[in-house]
Amino acid sequence: MALGDVAPFHRFARLYDLGMYRADPETLQVGLDRAEGSVELLLDVGGGTGRASRALSGPRTVVVDAARGMLREARGHGLETIQGDAATLPIGDGAADAIVIVDALHHMADVEGVVAAAHRALRPGGVLVIREFDPTTLRGRGLALGERIVGFDSTFYPPEDLRDRLASAGFDATVPDRGFGYTVAGVAEK
Repeated sequence: MALGDVAPFHRFARLYDLGMYRADPETLQVGLDRAEGSVELLLDVGGGTGRASRALSGPRTVVVDAARGMLREARGHGLETIQGDAATLPIGDGAADAIVIVDALHHMADVEGVVAAAHRALRPGGVLVIREFDPTTLRGRGLALGERIVGFDSTFYPPEDLRDRLASAGFDATVPDRGFGYTVAGVAEK
C-alpha cells in the first residue's frame, strides 16, 4: 500500500482475517485468464495477510505490502512476502507474469504510481487484475462513507474510470465483472 492507510493495517493485522471474507478465486481467475502465456509468478500487491494468494492455486505468489504486521500474518499462513510500497514495487522490470490488487487500491495514495509500477514490473502480455468497490452503487457509497467515518483516507473509482487509468498507462484494459465489487483487468502492452 502506498502511504495512505498503512499504519491502521499494521495495528489491526492480527484481527484482519476475522472480519474479512475470503477472496473469490473464480472472479480473480477471469482476469488472470487474460494473461498472454502462463502465469508462474504472481504478485499480490497490497495483499495484506494474503487473502488473494491463499485463494489462488498454481502460480508462485508473493505478497507485497507496506504494513509489517500484515506481512507477519501472511508469513504465518506460509506465504512468501516482500515489504514495499505499491507505487515503487521492489521487483525487477518485467519480472512478474501477473499482479493482483484485491480490495486495496482505494487505500493507496498514488494510484497513477501504482499502475505505472505494475506496468513496469509485468512482462509483455502479463496481466494486472484489480478488484475494487464501485462508489456509484448504493453499497459502494455506504462503504466509502463508513471508511471515512473510521478514519481511512480511501478514494474509490468507478469501473470505467479505473479501466481508463489502466489504458492510459499502457494496458489493454477491460471490465470483465461488474457490481458492488468489480474487476478491471489490463494486459501489459510494451
